[in-house]
Amino acid sequence: MTLEPVHIKEIHEMVDRIDVCFKKDDNDADDTERISNILDRLRKLEYDGKVVLRSIGPVTRGKASIERMLRSEDPFPLTYSCDSGSTTAKTFDNGLYVDLCHCAIASTPSDLDIHDKRTIVAAAYTSSDKVYLNTSSDWEAFDNGSGRKKIIRIQPGLLKKKVTDILHDVALYLSESEHILWMLDRLGDEGFFIMDGPIYPKRVMYWMVVDSGDVNIRIDPNSKRIIQNYIDIMDHHMEKEKPLVGFVKNPEDMQIMLALKKQDSGLDIPWLVDAQFFKNALSLERTGMGRKEADRYITYTNWFAQPNQFYEKMLKSTSPLVADLATGKFDAEDYALSFFVAFVPKLNTIFKIESPYGLVKNDDMRNMITRKVLYDLAMNGIPKTLSKADTIAKIPVSERRHIIDRFRNSRIDTNYNDTRWDERDER
Repeated sequence: MTLEPVHIKEIHEMVDRIDVCFKKDDNDADDTERISNILDRLRKLEYDGKVVLRSIGPVTRGKASIERMLRSEDPFPLTYSCDSGSTTAKTFDNGLYVDLCHCAIASTPSDLDIHDKRTIVAAAYTSSDKVYLNTSSDWEAFDNGSGRKKIIRIQPGLLKKKVTDILHDVALYLSESEHILWMLDRLGDEGFFIMDGPIYPKRVMYWMVVDSGDVNIRIDPNSKRIIQNYIDIMDHHMEKEKPLVGFVKNPEDMQIMLALKKQDSGLDIPWLVDAQFFKNALSLERTGMGRKEADRYITYTNWFAQPNQFYEKMLKSTSPLVADLATGKFDAEDYALSFFVAFVPKLNTIFKIESPYGLVKNDDMRNMITRKVLYDLAMNGIPKTLSKADTIAKIPVSERRHIIDRFRNSRIDTNYNDTRWDERDER
């Protein structure tokens, strides 16, 4: 049984009734004024006596010609990027949870010695103290020293909810941070480093500062190690003045919209997610430019520093020096999250580019990073080296199945949806 023409007709009518409420002609003037108002507020956005966001320099919106960028030279011909592949966290009917993450670094130009180096972490959890897991006391080498592996366990009782999420984050961020630290001395000082996603493990940091009996990873040594690792990575780059960014392909932050609404409850904002606002603020079509003409440009904001962010009802520092669980060589402010936003009209996609404040507070460094990111976006849409790292690190679905099938004594815990839609339906 499928939808009949009569059903389609009625669904189309419902869509039209909703869609007509958002005719551009009716809303353009209001949105333009609203956007300008919000941008003015972003010079310094405060809540409860703390700065949530402040502009580094004036609030600006710029556009870069893709054609001109393609004719220019790469500001950093040597580029590195790190990414991880995952089996995704799996649940077994004996109470075992497992996630395996495989991390690699890619380079442009390609360096096979760097590509060959791999770090694999298997993170496991079971709530029973009586179950013995054969974990690794240290890294175990394989492939003539080109690879390292480690099995870790989150202590029983620390996770009572969000087990798969936390297990995945611990496996992912431990493998990535350990691999980066292992490789740092092998990477050229003149290179540009791109991390896939945020520069910090935000969800791990979140549970480090939120007091919860259900997710108590504050005392988990692996989680503490992750936080320290990211501080050590930032220390290395700030000490040597080497550019580093986190390239966030799907920004989901709501910090700015949330802060604006908390600051002024009477402010009418149609956007829930920050990226929705920035996409409208950076749209050239809103200035009257035609779509084909707009597709010839990349638009972008100035850099912003985000000293604090919301954690539930709390406003806490974005520096990973949380709860005195780690130490760094620089002031806490230098580890604070900073970012700018770029919009690629041709892809209709917003990207968020992050870096620690200690790097981008330097005008020259900030400008070099901006130029490099815009160049990579103009050349490939997604930085070429980042795509290369994704290809190297990815664990294909077929291989994931083989890995999970290796568990002979643990049977995967399935529900009806798992039997209705298997992994072949993944997007």
